[in-house]
Amino acid sequence: MIFQDQFLEETTQEQLSCVSKKYSEDPVVKILEKLVEGQQSKEKKSVKKLAERFVIEKFDGKNTNANQWMNVFENECARFDILKDEEKIETFRLFLEKSCTDWYSSMMIKLSLHSEWSQWKSSFLQTYANKGWASSKYALSFKYQSGSLLEYAMKKEKLLLEIRKTIDEGTLIDIIAAGLPDYITDKLNKEEIIHTSNLFNELGKLEHLVTRKKYIFKKKEDTKPIKEKCSICEKLNKGIRYHSEDSCWFKQKTNIEKDKKQIKLINNSELECELQCEDQKN
Repeated sequence: MIFQDQFLEETTQEQLSCVSKKYSEDPVVKILEKLVEGQQSKEKKSVKKLAERFVIEKFDGKNTNANQWMNVFENECARFDILKDEEKIETFRLFLEKSCTDWYSSMMIKLSLHSEWSQWKSSFLQTYANKGWASSKYALSFKYQSGSLLEYAMKKEKLLLEIRKTIDEGTLIDIIAAGLPDYITDKLNKEEIIHTSNLFNELGKLEHLVTRKKYIFKKKEDTKPIKEKCSICEKLNKGIRYHSEDSCWFKQKTNIEKDKKQIKLINNSELECELQCEDQKN
């Protein structure tokens, strides 16, 4: 065959297969293949190391919405190419704590590691999905009590997003602001706060109001009542003593002595009257 004034050698399929077989049996090629496989196995990280890069908090059955948590977990698995059911179940264990670890152990006995992920997911949601209104009521009624304004706002936002991820940002801002004290909301311009980040920024600027109020309140508590000298002890030359006159021991003692004198006077006057009456009779 001639191509561009050049003679080309014709090669059959059998010749190609012989050449490829020859190269595959070459010891140098085998060594290179082993080196590549070894390098790939080193680059492939374990499930535990991949899990360390997951952006998700551990689930304890109380801290977050089970449905939302499961969605985040599955998204993280997809991000790190953890797609096999067995790998998901193995990774799942690393993000459970407290009583949830007991649930996992029970599921492992019932289903084993070589089961379908859909079964684990279904059982998890049936066990931990919140079907009541308690979390919603808590999130809506959560109000600022003390501490950082920014920390309150972030926690309130988290609680609200956990119960309803699709909540619009305007409603989110209104509910967060509703839990703030009046002296803080009076300083916020609602028209300028469009995003939650704007609200967080403004609250950060107002942190000094909270710390100042706390300092004033603490200062009032620290003021000790002024002690007055006891005039009774001072008159009786008993030294300078600081206590109320009503609780003074010497006052009680003097009152008793006065009562005794009055009794004596009364008794003496009665005796005189009786003696006078007897003299008149005689």
